[in-house]
Amino acid sequence: MPSRGARSWIVPALVAGAVGAPSGWWITDRLEQANDFCNACHLEAGVRLHAGQRRDFDAHPPLSLAGAHGAARVAGREDPAFRCIDCHGGTEALGRSRVKLLSAKDAFWYALGRFDEPEGMRWPLWDADCAKCHASFEEREGAPNPRFHELAVHNHEVGMACVACHLVHEGGGLAEADFLHPKHVRSRCAECHREFEEEGEG
Repeated sequence: MPSRGARSWIVPALVAGAVGAPSGWWITDRLEQANDFCNACHLEAGVRLHAGQRRDFDAHPPLSLAGAHGAARVAGREDPAFRCIDCHGGTEALGRSRVKLLSAKDAFWYALGRFDEPEGMRWPLWDADCAKCHASFEEREGAPNPRFHELAVHNHEVGMACVACHLVHEGGGLAEADFLHPKHVRSRCAECHREFEEEGEG
């Protein structure tokens, strides 16, 4: 049982949490609409990850799949430019909570001067993060047939995440093929199709 002194802090702490958590959620929702806010902690001298990603995201013509998104526009929005948070903000309550939790943890360590810039994504995007814009994969003019996503087995039974094939921030992909990296995609195909493994070895 907590002491009387400890108990005297419980109610104020609960009230502060009940008020502070929604306020913090609302405030960060507004702040993260700007890419510069997201990058404020990540674009210092000597960073390993985000400086190059922001450079490529803003490049014209696009150098990566993320850059292609950065050059695109979102219909029906006052500022139609794509933002970091459009992909990295999480989807629905669970996805948003996951992002907010990681952001709060990073902010805590940053405030203490002990934030360590990651070398890669700790929590990769979920398929839902892609599907909120890419709900279907219609045939496009000039696309090969049949396409990967036209085969039901690929969409429902493989269990492979979108980002397993679609490298988002890595440059060097084929612009005409949605910036896919053929060698990387073949390595994914080879997990089920041995002929792709042999082709990669050749």
